Amino acid sequence: MNDFQSDMKRIRELIGSSLSEADGLASLADDTSRNPVKLQWTLEQTLVKYEKAVMELRVLCEQNSPGTGGYEKRPVLPGREVTGSVDRIDYTWLHITLRTLLPHCRFQTPSWLSDTIRRLLDEYESAGGVIPFYGSGAILILDEYSQISHRSIYDQDNKGWKAVSNALKGRIFPDDDQFSLGVILLSAESRENVTHITVVDTKDAGDFLSRRSRYASSSIVYTGL
Repeated sequence: MNDFQSDMKRIRELIGSSLSEADGLASLADDTSRNPVKLQWTLEQTLVKYEKAVMELRVLCEQNSPGTGGYEKRPVLPGREVTGSVDRIDYTWLHITLRTLLPHCRFQTPSWLSDTIRRLLDEYESAGGVIPFYGSGAILILDEYSQISHRSIYDQDNKGWKAVSNALKGRIFPDDDQFSLGVILLSAESRENVTHITVVDTKDAGDFLSRRSRYASSSIVYTGL
């Protein structure tokens, strides 16, 4: 069996596992007395299975795309735009824009979100951008801007923000333990539906929050921050 055949076998196994989880959801759909917690857990388990299959397919696509030469190598052919961007604020703060809101996550960390952030950083570096490293302590600020009608998750502890710190640790800061990383979750109403992720040195947290308060009501956030 060659490598591609082995990869396809793995994909089929993952898809089969995903379908099995989906069958479990179908059974719950017929149960009028279903437990809401069990339903949510089953939904997220199904999501995780499908995410794993998609992640494997992403790797397979890149390995077999002309000019790539392997996973995470920049392709010669133009790829689909990742929904987001990376830039620097005042040359010291790392700023990532995600053109989506943080996903619901009570039981599992969304792997697709971690993967998307890593790809955005890879593209930024490939284009000549320099990613800072906060070795003496960092603050991770996750700032969501959304319309009330487009936001269905209001509890911060139910949002998949841990996928962000998982994607950044070891690359932007040494670790995401409590002594290396502080986390701030913010939100505001806006015509946009977007998540701004900013990493600053611990000593700059006060400066960031002061400047953010002047722009929180603006529909064009961080422009000139």
